[in-house]
Amino acid sequence: MDYHLTIVGLLVGFLVGLTGVGGAALLTPILIFLGIQPTVAVGTDLAYNAITKIFGTWQHWRQKTVHFPIVLYFALGSIPSAIAAVHVMNWIQLYVASADQIFKKILGFALILIPLAMLVKSLLNRRKPQLNSWQQKTVSQKRFVLIGIGAFLGFLVGLTSIGSGSLFAIALMHLFAISGKEVVGTDIAHAFFLTTAAGLAHMSFGTVDLSIVVQLLLGSIPGVLIGSRLSCKVPTVFLRWVISIVIMISGMKII
Repeated sequence: MDYHLTIVGLLVGFLVGLTGVGGAALLTPILIFLGIQPTVAVGTDLAYNAITKIFGTWQHWRQKTVHFPIVLYFALGSIPSAIAAVHVMNWIQLYVASADQIFKKILGFALILIPLAMLVKSLLNRRKPQLNSWQQKTVSQKRFVLIGIGAFLGFLVGLTSIGSGSLFAIALMHLFAISGKEVVGTDIAHAFFLTTAAGLAHMSFGTVDLSIVVQLLLGSIPGVLIGSRLSCKVPTVFLRWVISIVIMISGMKII
């Protein structure tokens, strides 16, 4: 067993538990820097994320902080789109000579975009509540917008494994006047279905390394628990900014 991967899982889990910064944006570039092929890094990360989100989805479902109609409309767009992205990824891998370089560039740009999105999300969280025109509409009135957003972001997630949480959370905060807990619960529940579908699609093409998933989980589960406990005692705003900058730098390095 490669204990380096368990240590990586411990570190990523700890930072996610401590700051709430997206795990995929941290984990996927680390796997690539460790020499893992980009397609395998993305597929493995999606499978790992699907497993980790089971527990969060279950807990938020019990707390009644999941808006399942929103999850449904997002998923109607995101799941087919993510599966299509995996097929596109596999086609490029088979027929394009410089496939790995293409995926690295796409991932690099995503790693620059996602931290910016996370910083926008933190600013939106501080904004005084004031209903916009979208927030005054019902869920059914916004169904086609939700499906469209799901399709666009789902394709990005299937291609890079990144954005299943932060980008959808921003959409939720802009489109709905719901509490922070409901944003998190709805976001995690949708991310579970999205990453599961995309992870299974990657698995069908053999781009998921289950041994890596297991080793990462061995570290990340205690890491998340430790980080979550310390999050109440440590000022995390500064850490979020630092981690976001580190993620952007890693994106530039990959490009």
